[in-house]
Amino acid sequence: MAQENAEVKSTVVEQDAVAVQDAIEQGAAGQDAVGQLSAGDGIVVEQGKYAPKQKAPVNKNSLKYILMAMGPGLLAAFAGNDAGGIATYSSAGATFGYSQLWTVPLMCFLLIVVQETAARMGCVTGKGIASLVRERFGIRLSTLAMGALLLSNIAVTFSEFAGIASSMELFGIPTYVSVPISALMVWLLTVGGSYRRIEKILLAISCIFVTYVVAGVLAQPDWGEALRVTIIPQPSADPSYISLLVANIGTTISPYMIFLVASNVVEKNLDTSDIPAQRADNVAGAILAEVITWFIMLTTGAVLFPRGISVDSAADAARALEPLAGQYASTLFALGMVGASFLAACVLPGITASAICEAFGWERGADRSWQEAPVYHGIITTVLVISALVVLIPGMSLFGIMMAAQVINGILLPILLVFMVIIAADKHIMGKYANGRIWNALTWFTIVTVIILTIVMFILQAMGL
Repeated sequence: MAQENAEVKSTVVEQDAVAVQDAIEQGAAGQDAVGQLSAGDGIVVEQGKYAPKQKAPVNKNSLKYILMAMGPGLLAAFAGNDAGGIATYSSAGATFGYSQLWTVPLMCFLLIVVQETAARMGCVTGKGIASLVRERFGIRLSTLAMGALLLSNIAVTFSEFAGIASSMELFGIPTYVSVPISALMVWLLTVGGSYRRIEKILLAISCIFVTYVVAGVLAQPDWGEALRVTIIPQPSADPSYISLLVANIGTTISPYMIFLVASNVVEKNLDTSDIPAQRADNVAGAILAEVITWFIMLTTGAVLFPRGISVDSAADAARALEPLAGQYASTLFALGMVGASFLAACVLPGITASAICEAFGWERGADRSWQEAPVYHGIITTVLVISALVVLIPGMSLFGIMMAAQVINGILLPILLVFMVIIAADKHIMGKYANGRIWNALTWFTIVTVIILTIVMFILQAMGL
């Protein structure tokens, strides 16, 4: 009997694992079937043991899985509501009341189109936007795009630390304390952990945006009028109105957000089976982010506009709210600004480093050590150090920096969107997941809209309006 058992073991070790599995599934092994199978690993089949049950396939279209897969779209959308965005929305509400609330659904639609396309490209190809641009359009155009992205993201990071500084001053914390501490916290978070841990922390930080909803309720707005204006557009030929309208839509879609969505999808190793979940993630993220935008405009429109109080920053709005809407509304508004600026400051250096490293084939990723990805970690560190130091320089024109970032974004965004739609419509790259006629038309509509608004923005700036 022992000799027979030895012969059985020897025979199974030599067999191919797939063939043995097929034999077991067909019942060829009889009742004396097996435990573990892997001839390549040298694991043998023993008599008298039963094969372990295989795990049931995951239904990636189930509500449970979709909720678990959420993250990339939510983060990208919330990161768009950064210091510059909140300042723009606050100014729109304070200057024109509820009259620009109708732009929020439009901004939401444009954001959904862009983010869904970027996420789908990542799921299908397993590559980020930078890598796809290099492969499709060549190293020269890729280098130009990465250079513009680097300059733009550094300038935007300046504004995020400026937002943190101005908001923390409302709580009595000076700039020379708040900026270095926040920069150190961002650095420790972005270079010292796995992607999944970073994502969970950033999603937790995003919960602070609820403060804007509470502040809006405390402002006691005219809900009926606000909803009416949201549904029925209120256009105006006032150059200031047009300028803010362009700024509202321009700040909703930033170049780094396109890279962020695709990069996050790749970091999570998602594939084509995850497209439905990512579509839900991006739609939910866009809607939630624009709800926050709506409440920011609502708050300043309800409290500051009737009294003729204009603001140039979110910190100004928070100060102005206190005597009119109460300390709680002012404090919640300021806390939201701190959280929004910190969230964007965490995202920008990492996505900048990831895009540049991807474009040139260098190792990247939060899971990589300094030895494995020195350029990736070096770019993050450099961006943070430069940004923090610039904000600490006395008399530095932060407004000038933000304007420079806006100009670069205005030039880079339409180019990146054209790159994106060409790749997304390429069946050789995207296969059956390439843009259909309807989605392609929607994407081109988004691009044309952004280009027209960008041209209008430059004309208004040149006219000094």
